[in-house]
Amino acid sequence: MKKFTYEARDQATNKIVKSTIQAESERLAAQLLIKQGFVPLSVREQGSDTSFFGRLRGRITTKDKVMFTRQLATLLGAGLPLSQSLHTVVEQTENKHMQMVIQDVIASVEGGKSLSESFKKHPEVFGEVFLALVSAGELSGTLDESLQRVANQQEKDAATMSKIRGALTYPIIVIFVIIGVIIFMMVTVVPQVQKLYEDLGKELPFLTQIMVSTASFMATYWWLIIILLTLGGYFLVQYSKTESGITVKDTFKLKVPVFGKMFRKLYMARFARTGQTLLSTGVSMLDMLRVSGHSVGNTIVEKSILRSADKVQGGKPLSTALEAEPVITSLVPQMIKIGEQSGKIDEMMGKVAQVYEDELDEEIRTISTAIEPILMVVLAIVAGGMVGAILLPIYGLVNSVNV
Repeated sequence: MKKFTYEARDQATNKIVKSTIQAESERLAAQLLIKQGFVPLSVREQGSDTSFFGRLRGRITTKDKVMFTRQLATLLGAGLPLSQSLHTVVEQTENKHMQMVIQDVIASVEGGKSLSESFKKHPEVFGEVFLALVSAGELSGTLDESLQRVANQQEKDAATMSKIRGALTYPIIVIFVIIGVIIFMMVTVVPQVQKLYEDLGKELPFLTQIMVSTASFMATYWWLIIILLTLGGYFLVQYSKTESGITVKDTFKLKVPVFGKMFRKLYMARFARTGQTLLSTGVSMLDMLRVSGHSVGNTIVEKSILRSADKVQGGKPLSTALEAEPVITSLVPQMIKIGEQSGKIDEMMGKVAQVYEDELDEEIRTISTAIEPILMVVLAIVAGGMVGAILLPIYGLVNSVNV
């Protein structure tokens, strides 16, 4: 069945409506619209730009999703019907790909599906946490509040990840600068030193000879180096998508020096914040653990949370189940235990998330401040070492010639 974008006039209200409809052909799509009380103005089959730049232009960002969620929550909270709220939001959405997704949701809702069922058709846009909260909001009659919680969750998660990426950006740039300096010296300066020694009939010092041989190999087999780096990068990316590759990558994140502690706190904050949001909306404990475990973004932590869920299903308290998992930091079960005693587990998980989010902010600021001078010293040592390895033999060569 094909999907068509249409523009039609609603005979009941005389308003122009833009949305999508599914049918076998353009003619059948127009007939369906007429049966629904619309006068078709234009009906055309949806096309998509599958090129790289087309996909890049159509990428739905976290900002797009947050704006859609907040606008929909505001309209529903003001008392507007769901279908009308969705039509209003799609008119205010600038991202074309997001517009197509919302239009498909509108068609599904107007076809009799629930909002959560309509969202499920687009898992690449609406994740498990989003779907769980929307479903709980529909059941409890607090859909607008659930959507606001989703938006808050998305914003907090995006802000934390942005800070971590910001802390990693500067070291990566400096590392590339160091590599660039090394390549430049090897390709331009080292061959000149070799030529100078050859003209004077002198033997190259050992360290300079190593650099000359390396530079000569790079100049002769640069194409081979590019091919090997490209193939290595390709196979590394493909391996990182396999089950064993994902396990290695996620284990590395938890154990890498300095940043390992930051990643662990990020996962705990994400688990606690998601758990608080889900429990406060009325999602069951087991469903909360399943969804929040998947949303953490680390398979090692996810497996620990799912093992805890099995223990909870067997009758153990959540705090006891989490205590046995080494990747779960001690503060999480301690605070949850207090919540179990007071009957406010969601509030305690919210406090855990706030603690780790604050600690992450502080650690990111500290690392960002300390890493700049350290990297500058490393850059100076590397560049100075290469300059010394090149210039000192030249000074020695000049002195021997003068003598």
